[in-house]
Amino acid sequence: MTDTLLRKPFAMRASLRLTLLTLCLAVMIAHIDTFIVNLGARAIGDHFAAGVDELQWIVDSYNLVYAVSLLTGGMLADIYGRRRILMSGALIFTFASLLCAAAPSARVLILGRALAGAGGALMIPASLAIIRVVWDHPGERARALGVWAACNGVAMALGPSLGGMLIPWFGWRSIFLVVVPFGLLALIMAGYTIPESSDPRRRPFDATAQVFGGLALGGLTFAAISTQSAPRTMVAALIVTALSAALFIVIERKKGADALVSPEIFTISQFRAAMIATMGMTFGGYGMVFVLPLAWQSSERFDATASAAALLPMSLVFIVASPLSGALSEQLGIRTVTSGGVALMGLGLLLIGVGGLQPDILPAEFGLAMTGLGLGLAAGPLSAMAVGHVTATRAGTAAALINVARISGATIGVAVLGACYATAGGGARGLLLSMIAGSLAQFAGAAVAWMVTRERTQRVPI
Repeated sequence: MTDTLLRKPFAMRASLRLTLLTLCLAVMIAHIDTFIVNLGARAIGDHFAAGVDELQWIVDSYNLVYAVSLLTGGMLADIYGRRRILMSGALIFTFASLLCAAAPSARVLILGRALAGAGGALMIPASLAIIRVVWDHPGERARALGVWAACNGVAMALGPSLGGMLIPWFGWRSIFLVVVPFGLLALIMAGYTIPESSDPRRRPFDATAQVFGGLALGGLTFAAISTQSAPRTMVAALIVTALSAALFIVIERKKGADALVSPEIFTISQFRAAMIATMGMTFGGYGMVFVLPLAWQSSERFDATASAAALLPMSLVFIVASPLSGALSEQLGIRTVTSGGVALMGLGLLLIGVGGLQPDILPAEFGLAMTGLGLGLAAGPLSAMAVGHVTATRAGTAAALINVARISGATIGVAVLGACYATAGGGARGLLLSMIAGSLAQFAGAAVAWMVTRERTQRVPI
């Protein structure tokens, strides 16, 4: 801990730790659900006799609604209170998990997953904004964000393992039921441990911008979902995305200080760098997590459970490295840690591409560990860059935007790397081509972020 934190009274330090524990619990339940569901897709398909399209929507309805709702979640947190919106998200997510567990049909399950996406879009930006407000010292905030980011790695490691244990013994419904008690615990703890905060100006809701912003993000996600199965739908979705994004920009420029996303926020070099590097980071990272298990299982190298186990080096190194990223940012500079971390991920992907389907699995495992190290170093500091250089009143919006960058990079990465793998005919050649594409995006993101943050900028009062 920093000297500043150690000088605080014991009761205050204990309160901060409980607040962080609550926020970590919220982000874990939002992310662990996704990793468990991916593992349970086959059992769900067998139960409902669901086709590939329905199974795809069971997985993707969460991502689609999450993407559409992110900007709304961030703005609601700023206007109506970050604790209140986080608690609302936890309540919606818990109810959605119950609905999924009791679903009598695939369509109801898709509805439940969509509701869970809405709950996640309220919880994640609110939790990140709360860290920005509660931890006002940059060093303490960086450490808190490192721990918060590590929970993604915990979810990534725990999700497949938990699903692998639950599904054979208790059936696929158990993967949703297991989330319910933790959702209720997060809801109760939030009421006692998190101080309320909001934007005192109470800016207007900006419904028009919400609609077009949601259409742009939803269109992008839908285009990625449709890449393989419906190329014409993908093109139509991309057109909707482009038109909606253009209208969104026009509307926001006219709104000025009352805009949902104030244009001035993009004049902050650290914020722009965080957005660019985050997109590169998740483009390659999420794309790799999609393609590598597919390559393993298609070649009959590993089954689903063994694939999850083989991915563990990335998750475990990520969990260890994330809490240390704040201290390293103070010593080496946030610019070095973030750009270096994303570049390290690029090197890891190249190793995975070369060794992923070789007889000796160790080079690929080393590449996964390197990827986890880079992700652990970069994820927390990138969030710190995004929310730490805007005023506290816009913390929710900044948190939503960095998550927009994350989900956009992940969505496009899965689509592009999946297409590269398929175009090359799969196998070792397809894996290598997709990993090269992912690593190039990460190297580019790291380089651009390094150049953008060359000069230190002050916070812009937006």
